[in-house]
Amino acid sequence: MQVYDLIRKKRNGGTLSEEEIKFFIQGYADEDIPDYQAAAMAMAIFFQGLADEELMTWTQAMIHSGEVMDLSDIEGYKVDKHSTGGVGDKPSLILAPIVAAAGLWVPMISGRGLGHTGGTLDKLESIPGFQVQLSSEKFRDVLRSCGMVLGGQTENLVPADRKLYALRDVTATVDSIPLISSSIMSKKLAEGIDGLVLDVKFGRGAFMTEVDKARELAKTLVSIGSRMGKQVVALLTDMNQPLGSHIGNSLEVIESCEILQGRLNNDVAELSFRLAAEMLVLGGVSSSLDDALVKVDELIQSGAAFRKFQEVVVAQGGDPRALEDYERFPQAKGVAVLPATQDGFISGISCERVGRLAVQLGAGREKVGEPVDPAVGFILHKKMGDEVKAGDHLVTVYYNDEDKADQIRQPLLACFEFAQTPVSPPTIVLESIQGDGT
Repeated sequence: MQVYDLIRKKRNGGTLSEEEIKFFIQGYADEDIPDYQAAAMAMAIFFQGLADEELMTWTQAMIHSGEVMDLSDIEGYKVDKHSTGGVGDKPSLILAPIVAAAGLWVPMISGRGLGHTGGTLDKLESIPGFQVQLSSEKFRDVLRSCGMVLGGQTENLVPADRKLYALRDVTATVDSIPLISSSIMSKKLAEGIDGLVLDVKFGRGAFMTEVDKARELAKTLVSIGSRMGKQVVALLTDMNQPLGSHIGNSLEVIESCEILQGRLNNDVAELSFRLAAEMLVLGGVSSSLDDALVKVDELIQSGAAFRKFQEVVVAQGGDPRALEDYERFPQAKGVAVLPATQDGFISGISCERVGRLAVQLGAGREKVGEPVDPAVGFILHKKMGDEVKAGDHLVTVYYNDEDKADQIRQPLLACFEFAQTPVSPPTIVLESIQGDGT
């Protein structure tokens, strides 16, 4: 079998056989196929797509390109959540302890931030001592003891995806629904889970800006999971403004702690509780979404969810005292409050631009492997729908480099758009897509 023939076949709109797909994926994972041929195949798929059976085979081949976790010895329902990413996107930190406190198992493998989107692993690493790179044995030990674990992808888990993901990022083939969906689902299904809740975002700060494209992606993801025998539900959620008020690694952990302790109720709390409730329904803890939301509230009000977060922080080497004494987090050297320059109602926030400015300040990375500053970021005091008077605090900037802070000051203020008449805030959850396609 020649790789050249497979590339040409797909380029010309042909359908790859199961044998051909497995040969290609395993060959690339084993480094028998060079990057330039894999890039050519990715571009061919970008233009020609993958038929349903091709996509299923492609995803299965990705899953089996390396280790597949076997959690069958852990009795009970295993469930995870995946988000397509955004600015201030921190529900994983909130929902995982809630769901684990409810009695389900949450083996959560997360990623790092890249471009304008933040990464769960970077946020967790802002907790002093917290370890995200766990061996398979340690991953299982933490899961057994805490009912949840928050780790990164191991070297042996879906190696074909790790290589192909990096290649797509530099070859303009990221926004291909077959390649996106197989990447997401191969990583999640290799975890050995029974159920999965997907948070597929649309809007100005999302990877999929158009709701129709986000819906297409959501339906594809749900279809893959369902056909592989998993319970899957997807929510289409709004990312036309940053999620929550805190943007930046330690700041987002702090906001999550406030929500877990029942002291803050905002849009990120609303989304996190809804996602957690969907997970409880999948796992059979609750018979309906309404009952699940009541259960989530009970776990917050009783302190059980926050105690579960403290428990997993200890298990993964972190300092649990930081979750209540925020001065134990890395501290920024400078703090600047930016006031509004006009009256009006916030009608829009340039979400992606806010994320890019956070990266410029040091909170994120443009290239894989770049360091991030855990202390820097923004707190937004006003969001869409809020009324503002000139001089009101609009955003607070936490910085370690005064020159960078000066450079982003005016661009950050320019991210806020104003109207002279009242504006309704966006609806966070637009719709849900069930495993039967409804």
